[in-house]
Amino acid sequence: MANIHEFCTLNYGTEFPQMKKSDVNGPDELPLYTYLKSQKGFEGFGFGVKAAAMALLLKSIDKDYKKNPDIKWNFTKFVVDREGNVVARFEPTADMDAVRACVEKLL
Repeated sequence: MANIHEFCTLNYGTEFPQMKKSDVNGPDELPLYTYLKSQKGFEGFGFGVKAAAMALLLKSIDKDYKKNPDIKWNFTKFVVDREGNVVARFEPTADMDAVRACVEKLL
């Protein structure tokens, strides 16, 4: 993690402590992710080439991946409103225009 801190400090002048890797699944997952996943479970990767590739990859790792709310891959996004309600979950295959539209609707 020292390299990340060094990179950020040298390139962006940051002076705050850098973050560390956090567990999002399993027995050591952060309570935040337990809550997020309990509110919006996994609903699939959608359609298209990226979705099919992601589904094929995950099926080789966990044949029951569709049945649990675990975060499947990096860049899963949750949208939370001002009251703390989990409004939406977007998988890495989601179009960022859909994410943007969801956020803008809440502004």
